[in-house]
Amino acid sequence: MRSRLSEASRGWCHLWLEHCSEIFTFLRLLGTMPYFKQPKHFQTLTVVQWPLSYIVLFWILQPLFIYLLLTSLWLLPALYFTWLFLDWKTPERGGRRSAWVRNWCIWTHFRDYFPITMLKTKDLSPKHNYLMGVHPHGILTFGAFCNFCTEATGFSKIFPGITPHLATLSWFFKIPLIRDYIMAKGVCSVSQSAIDHLLSHGTGNLVGIVVGGVGEALQSVPNTTTLILQKRKGFVRTALQHGAHLVPTFSFGETEIFDQVLFHKDSRMHKFQNCFRRIFGFYFCMIYGRGFRQGSTGILPYPLPIITVGEWKKM
Repeated sequence: MRSRLSEASRGWCHLWLEHCSEIFTFLRLLGTMPYFKQPKHFQTLTVVQWPLSYIVLFWILQPLFIYLLLTSLWLLPALYFTWLFLDWKTPERGGRRSAWVRNWCIWTHFRDYFPITMLKTKDLSPKHNYLMGVHPHGILTFGAFCNFCTEATGFSKIFPGITPHLATLSWFFKIPLIRDYIMAKGVCSVSQSAIDHLLSHGTGNLVGIVVGGVGEALQSVPNTTTLILQKRKGFVRTALQHGAHLVPTFSFGETEIFDQVLFHKDSRMHKFQNCFRRIFGFYFCMIYGRGFRQGSTGILPYPLPIITVGEWKKM
């Protein structure tokens, strides 16, 4: 197993070396595109609603549900929390996706804000399962989310018979309401049991893992791409165990859409970021982008193109 793991890991690196010419072609393509375009107002709102929806679910709807327990409407939250208890293990069993949520029209406007596109280089047979390594993480992984958690770029039409899943931190699925919302998009837990379940039950499943994890977010700055690959061979071992095909995926432009203030590793702020990471599972990044008015600075991502490219290899 160890020799096969080493061989598979080398194969993963060779795939990228074999396609260096494609990488440079896309980098040149990105360089010829206009640096900024002015998105339409509705496109901007759809980008804002993405993180805002989680804030509303966590800080407004959850307290509201708790408050309703003390009112005459107590039965409504009681039924939900009972169902939550019975449904607790669903994220470890492949989740529960909703074609309706994935096809919301807001995702097409979300896509057009940047825009986000996906380039198909190979057909994926529904007779196999696939484990996809997603690079890079960036700040919020916009490219992977739009391509694999929505139908904005037409994944189901481009790869018929393939069911995409994007894995994220397991503790998100312990938060009421939020767990249901992200599962509806096809997001699954990054736990070993969840990935094993998807790769061992049926075929046509594609599970995406952001290999570098949140550590790459702290190093995400424009004009630079930092990938964390050391000690990240677990997904290759999992592919070998299940006979799944590996799909390396790279989103060009993912690290260009936010500027970030970087702190020295000995600074207090960097220590705070590490402490925040240990508590919440992700880093507190000091980012900035464009504002709501043209030419202003704010918290919106820069409207720059993100192009996702992938290549497949059998393990």
